[in-house]
Amino acid sequence: MGEKGGSSGGTTTRLLQTAAEDGGDSDRKSSARPREPWKGKYVKSIVFAGLDAIITCFSLISSINASTRSSGHVLVLGFSNLVADAISMGFGDSVSASSEQEVIIEERKVTEWDVINQRKKEQSELVNHYQALGMDCNDATMVVNIFTKYKDIMVDQRMMADKGVLPADQEVKPWKNGLVTFASFMLFGSIPLLSFIILIPFTDNDSIKFVSACLASALALALLGVAKARIAGQNMLFSVAVTLFSGSIAAAAAYLVGWMLKHVTGLES
Repeated sequence: MGEKGGSSGGTTTRLLQTAAEDGGDSDRKSSARPREPWKGKYVKSIVFAGLDAIITCFSLISSINASTRSSGHVLVLGFSNLVADAISMGFGDSVSASSEQEVIIEERKVTEWDVINQRKKEQSELVNHYQALGMDCNDATMVVNIFTKYKDIMVDQRMMADKGVLPADQEVKPWKNGLVTFASFMLFGSIPLLSFIILIPFTDNDSIKFVSACLASALALALLGVAKARIAGQNMLFSVAVTLFSGSIAAAAAYLVGWMLKHVTGLES
C-alpha cells in the first residue's frame, strides 16, 4: 500500500517537474507577462453605462444650446431625459442579465440530457473538438474518458465546446446589475448638467455654461476612457482618444441637428 502511494506521489512529482520545466522554457521565450485587466462583477456596467450617460446627456445639451441657448431648458430637459434614460438602462440591463441566465439554464438542461442519453455521440464530438484545438487523438480520448466519470464537468465542457456558453453564475443577481447601471448612468450623466448649476450664481452667460459643460464632459470621458482601457487591456492613450472622438462626434451631430431645426422652423426669431 505504501509503495503504491509512493509511486503515485512520485508520478505526480515528475508531472509537476515537467510542467515547471515547460513553464520555464515558455517564460524564457516570452518577453513579459501581459497586464491583467480590471476585474469585478459590476465594473463593465459602471464604465459603459457612464460612457453612454455622458455622451447622451451632453449631446442633448448641445442640441438644446444650438436651438434655444437657454440654460433653463437645458436643466429641465436634461434632468428629465437623464432620469428616464437611467431607468430604461437599468431595467434593460436587469432584464438582459436575467434572460441570459435563463437561456444558459435551459441550454444546460438540453446538454445534460444529451450527455446522459447520447453519451457516445457527445464523447466523440468532444474528442473532435479537442483535436481541432491541436490535441493529440490519444490525449483527447483520455481526457474525455476522464470527464465522462464526472457528469457535471462533462456537461460544462460540452456547453463550452458546442455552444460557447459558460456555466450559469448562480451568484449573479440581475437586479443588482440594473441598480448599478441606473446609479452609474445618473452619476456620470449629471456631470455635464452640474456645470450649469454650479455657474448659476456666477454668470448668466449661457455660452460660458456650455463651454464649462464641454470641458466637464471631456474630462469625464477621458477618465472613463482610461477605465475602459484597463478593462479591455487596450492602449490607454488610444482608448481615451477613441472615447473623446465618439463623444465629440455625437455632440457635434446633435448640435448640428439642433442648429438646422432652429433655422428651418424659424425658432431663431
